[in-house]
Amino acid sequence: MATPDFILKLREKIGHETLWIPAVRGVVFDDDGRVLLGQRADNGQWGLISGILEPGEEPAPGLLREILEETGVVADTERLVSVDAVGPTSYPNGDVCHFLTLAFRCRHVSGQARVNDDESLAVGWFRREHIPALMPGHLEAIRQAAEPHAVVRYRR
Repeated sequence: MATPDFILKLREKIGHETLWIPAVRGVVFDDDGRVLLGQRADNGQWGLISGILEPGEEPAPGLLREILEETGVVADTERLVSVDAVGPTSYPNGDVCHFLTLAFRCRHVSGQARVNDDESLAVGWFRREHIPALMPGHLEAIRQAAEPHAVVRYRR
């Protein structure tokens, strides 16, 4: 999985120390109510399309960029679903991160879902009753996004 250049530069200075990183996650629904999922190349797990924001990047446009880059799908954000502190996440090289993750409900605008970069092994649309095992928190985000009148979820 490609690590953004700004993180590589920070790692040169701080080594494996814990980083606090802004991230986004998309619950993308198509017109048939299916959700877009990707199987990650780094750990083989299925999950929502997610990514790290670049410094100064707005969350919603950053998420739409990630969705397009990873899947070839053009989407639009509809609403914020949740705000979560995720982690710590430890990587095989010793790096540790905590993520501030903003999840958005999105709708498919155009494009065929496909593996569009080296971050995914597979990409596809899934009906809710056929969703594979997902990474922690992802199924909860799908349930929250599917509720038409749900308010933003955050832990208190």
